Amino acid sequence: MKYHETSSKNHHSSKTKFMSLSECKKPPIFMPRNKRKFMKGFLLLIFTCRIALAQSSNSDTLNQIDPNTGLKQGYWIVKNDIKKLPNYPAEAKVEEGKFADNKKIGVWKMYFPNGNIKSEITYTDNRPKGYAKMYYDNGKLQEEGMWENNRWVGDYKSYYENGQTFYNFKYNNSGKREGNQQYFYDNGQKMMEGTMHDGKEAGVWEEHYENGDLRAKKAFNDGTLDPANTEIYANKQPLPPKKEEPVSTEPAKVIDTKAEAVNVGQPPFNGDGYAKLFNMNKQLSKDGEFHKYRLINGKDYIYNKDGILEKISVYRDGRYVGEAPIEQKDK
Repeated sequence: MKYHETSSKNHHSSKTKFMSLSECKKPPIFMPRNKRKFMKGFLLLIFTCRIALAQSSNSDTLNQIDPNTGLKQGYWIVKNDIKKLPNYPAEAKVEEGKFADNKKIGVWKMYFPNGNIKSEITYTDNRPKGYAKMYYDNGKLQEEGMWENNRWVGDYKSYYENGQTFYNFKYNNSGKREGNQQYFYDNGQKMMEGTMHDGKEAGVWEEHYENGDLRAKKAFNDGTLDPANTEIYANKQPLPPKKEEPVSTEPAKVIDTKAEAVNVGQPPFNGDGYAKLFNMNKQLSKDGEFHKYRLINGKDYIYNKDGILEKISVYRDGRYVGEAPIEQKDK
């Protein structure tokens, strides 16, 4: 910092000094001229650093768009004033992660309307590819595994809301279950275990009661049950009866009788017992045993908006236990 010298007509000189705010609040300090020059230079350096920091703070690095290309770059936090999703407050965070040339990269987080994390999905070149985690709306982990080409590959785990493992699956690179598969009750006891090949049950599967006793040994050949080599066992230590309430983790989407109908010739469906239900396109919707309009044992056929069968969800004892392979006769 320099002194600016001016002269008046009576030849008196004055010196004007640009001072920092902190200097203005303190009484002047008299010191030799060389030291004063040093201090001025030092104060100028501090002043310059403060300006640089202020400029850095003001140029927020979030939600940046390259002015030359118009592409999103860097870290983004997307709120609902942009997404316009239902049930989210306008200022609620919907998702966050990094962009590179308008493409999502790395781990992206999504959130529920209550602010809890909904998912963590790894992106490569704007496509989900890598490790993924999904959560319940209370923040607890629901499922995790490798996701690639719109399907799970490799090891996959699902959890109950109490934190216990629901099932351990293994998938091949085509997204079909392969190798050892395990199901568990919410008390930690093993429910079922067996092998699958190319998405179909193979060999002998063991089923267990909720107290751990062996329930059945079922032999499968290319996904088809072999009744002649199936053994069923009585429960040695029956569990006390549960409260009369549905225990399905995903209630069946039944039943609006205006939209769905039972087979012709059958009595009206009252919500209990065995039934086959059909949608308005006369496609099989649900097949199995019901209790109070909930699918307890059987299959739930799920179609896309074009009426194409996408998956068959399997329920046993009121719980979703996985997906059945789609065979030609189902299409």
